[in-house]
Amino acid sequence: MSETSRMREIVILGSTGSIGVQALEIVAANPDRFRVVGLSAGSKNLPMLFDQAKRFKVPFVATTATAEEAKKYSQGYDGEVITGANASTELAAHQCDVVLNGITGSIGLSPTLSALSAGNRVALANKESLVAGGELVMKFGRDRIIPVDSEHSALYQCFLGGKADEVAKVILTASGGPFRDRTDLSSVTVAEALAHPTWAMGPVVTINSATLMNKGLEIIEAHYLFDIPYSRVDAVIHPQSVVHSMVEFIDGSTLAQASPPNMKGPISYAIADGDRVAGATRSIDWTAAHQWSFAPINEQRFPAVALARHCGEIGGGATTIYNAANEIAVAAFINQTIPFTAIVKIVESSVNALAQSTLSIRDLSDVSAIEQDARLHAERFVAEMRS
Repeated sequence: MSETSRMREIVILGSTGSIGVQALEIVAANPDRFRVVGLSAGSKNLPMLFDQAKRFKVPFVATTATAEEAKKYSQGYDGEVITGANASTELAAHQCDVVLNGITGSIGLSPTLSALSAGNRVALANKESLVAGGELVMKFGRDRIIPVDSEHSALYQCFLGGKADEVAKVILTASGGPFRDRTDLSSVTVAEALAHPTWAMGPVVTINSATLMNKGLEIIEAHYLFDIPYSRVDAVIHPQSVVHSMVEFIDGSTLAQASPPNMKGPISYAIADGDRVAGATRSIDWTAAHQWSFAPINEQRFPAVALARHCGEIGGGATTIYNAANEIAVAAFINQTIPFTAIVKIVESSVNALAQSTLSIRDLSDVSAIEQDARLHAERFVAEMRS
């Protein structure tokens, strides 16, 4: 852990997204602890990106936009602008205390590897880095990665309460999404799937929560982050989203991390390298009565969780296929091309068709090739459903 008095320099990838915006709010509230030295975002939010850069006096900005597009919005900004498809990957190599990777999707893998290759610590909110390329990321070791996902941040904190060889299993909690009590999912609309009862997130993550695909991704993530077999990674439904995850030890004790559903706690904990940031988020009101419930996941209604564990046990590029096919299926559902129940069917079809032919992932080109095959298979499935 770092000294709390030392100023920490941070690069934020995906600064205009939910994670990035909340991270900047934490920085603004703690100017004596954090300094932002780099920001990156896609081409759709250039005005917001440069407003952030000017407000926080950030010396480096990266965007997937062209130099001409960036120039339209960079008036008044006197730092360096990095443009192009690999801009975030280039910025991630900038020497700093921590790179917060808040990019959504497997495009976040390359920046993660770039940051680790440069010797930077990574506050990882991009779960796809581990799902798509966990074998590559783990070559750099686990000691330079602090998870930002609330579930994995909780596990990280609970692990401090015991020794690694005393852990019996880990238990991820899931809100259950908007359909935890709905038996018939055949007529689910996009609007219904986007109406998450607890969290305010981007559309892809919200749909993943509705299918519980996000919990499948998090099981894979937990396997890599904590070097724990898939057979010892469980998940349960916890609608209140107050207990973020638990670690069960061999003596029967279970440690849980609890806080109101707010991402600022996990974000601040990660960018502060495991130090507590005062007032990062509100605490539980213990003057009020609370009821917290837990229930097993109905894997017949939500097969994505068992499918994720199956992919992890297959190994190779199976989890890469799982993630890439899901990206295509979710986009098709949002575009109202396929029904909600087809999302996991498309992913399962892609895994069954391709997983056995993939070998261990050696480099980014292997990941790209596997993803391309998975996306093509998923797109064919979507096209067949249209016809």
